[in-house]
Amino acid sequence: MVGIRSVAEIIEQEIPYYKKKGGPESAHKIVYDSSSETLEPIYFFILDLMNDQGMSTEKLVDNFTSSPGSGHFSELGQRATIMQQQGTTILGHVNTVLRSVLNLVYDLKEFKIRLQSYDDLKASDKNTKEAAMLSLKQIWMDKVDVAKGNAGNSSIKAMALGQAGFITLIDAFLAAQDVASADKLDLNDRVKRVVKSRIAEFNIWLVQSEKELRKRYQMERTYLKSQVNSLKLYSRWVKPYLKAAESLEQKEVGRNPALVKTFNTILLELNLFGKAEISMRDAVVAGMAPENFDKLNLKRKYYECILVDFAFRGIPQRAGQQAHYVFGGRAEVTFKAYALNEDELEKLDEELNKADIDDVLGLIEGATTESFEQLQEDINSFLNEDDEEEKKKNVPRADNPFMALLGKYDKKSDEKKSKKKAEKKGACEIRKESWAEKNIVRVFASTKASKRAFDLFDLYKKGHLMESYT
Repeated sequence: MVGIRSVAEIIEQEIPYYKKKGGPESAHKIVYDSSSETLEPIYFFILDLMNDQGMSTEKLVDNFTSSPGSGHFSELGQRATIMQQQGTTILGHVNTVLRSVLNLVYDLKEFKIRLQSYDDLKASDKNTKEAAMLSLKQIWMDKVDVAKGNAGNSSIKAMALGQAGFITLIDAFLAAQDVASADKLDLNDRVKRVVKSRIAEFNIWLVQSEKELRKRYQMERTYLKSQVNSLKLYSRWVKPYLKAAESLEQKEVGRNPALVKTFNTILLELNLFGKAEISMRDAVVAGMAPENFDKLNLKRKYYECILVDFAFRGIPQRAGQQAHYVFGGRAEVTFKAYALNEDELEKLDEELNKADIDDVLGLIEGATTESFEQLQEDINSFLNEDDEEEKKKNVPRADNPFMALLGKYDKKSDEKKSKKKAEKKGACEIRKESWAEKNIVRVFASTKASKRAFDLFDLYKKGHLMESYT
């Protein structure tokens, strides 16, 4: 919600050319005051007029404020509350599932570490195999055999540390590769018998534990996929509610005298921004550029831009028995002309995005997409394991549901987007104009924009007068 600075102020304060110029190329203002007619025909007449003239038009600002004592304020406040409650409820589900995803990710990491030891047992390197076997034996003593110590000090560690004659038991167990190799150890028979029985138990556990661990790992991965799909679903549900709640928020107007608490009043602020690319061929035909100038490769494109500001003060009136309002009142419409290049338009977008940082829409991204992106790398490492295997076999990779949640569908597009994101991360740089751009292209764009602004103003004024006479 742009409220600290208007769009015109952003252009005239952040674009060096207009900061130096101190204002638009031209500006035309018309005031229309009628308590019986509404704002909608004015707005849509101008919007359609801009589109009919081939301009690419978008709405940049849409703010409103109702006086606290009006029925319009009360009714919209109730609607906003319903949207907030629904959004809060679904966000609670999002947080619950997100915590579940976090736990699953950490569990899967632990499983993967454990499974690495089982994979190393199949390695061709002797040292790797030996290290993996020692690691698994240590886990078995700490997690499985220790239970015998609780029953009667019969675990390997309990016997080695607490019973005479078994001091070498731990070393013997770690050194023995199998039951046959235990007989070759230079130990007394008592220790050998214990070692052989524990080696047999360990070998059974080794086979069964790997099987169970891999099964559990696959089950957790499957569950992670289902939880990610739940996140996708909840995020899709919550965003419309939070966006609707944000749209129903009212702008703070401070000491504006037009808004009195007990009056039945509404203030509306709307901005339309239209742009049309400049044709250098038209500049040559108009005699504002030398012959064949249109064949030159310029650094960037230039646009004639029109900013239409609507400032409306009205009286909300319920439309019959319906829960809708019509607004009759005073409308001030200002047409402002600017000539902007691609760098300057990008700078304008950057400044408008900065104004939205603290808005609810920014909070939505923090609560959903940004939270998921922090986990994306870890989650992808588990969800795409099968895809990596398919990749090795030259099989196309299946879509990752978590990537769909973020609006991403393939790795190449992700890399391009991340590269663009990195390039745009810094402040937008407006490159210095060449002589031709400054003295020919900019001048022609300014002339076209000024004429376009007057034509829109004039056409609307004449169209409104014709409606009045009829």
